[in-house]
Amino acid sequence: MFDLISPAHSELQDFLRFHSEALQNASLLLGGTPALKATSALIDDVCSVPVLSRRLQQGLVRLHELLSLEHVHDLDRPESSYFADLDPAAPYVEDLCLLAESFQDVLLRLDGRLDIPRTA
Repeated sequence: MFDLISPAHSELQDFLRFHSEALQNASLLLGGTPALKATSALIDDVCSVPVLSRRLQQGLVRLHELLSLEHVHDLDRPESSYFADLDPAAPYVEDLCLLAESFQDVLLRLDGRLDIPRTA
């Protein structure tokens, strides 16, 4: 009857469903079990609602920050120790970068409702 989901939100849902396993693996690698649980819950929540609440928007921003290594230089955050354990020569590093860039592209199409910094 009526399509309540915007095209950008639908694209986000499709992205999260298609890349669910990769996003969860990246979250575990970059932020440990708490990040994995948060990402899993975020994916489920975003994919089950027609409109993003403020809480979900904030969760998307936090996931973007995790994937884009926003806080790895802050030694008081767990991300710094997980980042220190990564091997920059490992083949999964390029996959993480591509995933982060793709996720950012999808988020930027959400009509500017999220405060996502644009990377070069």
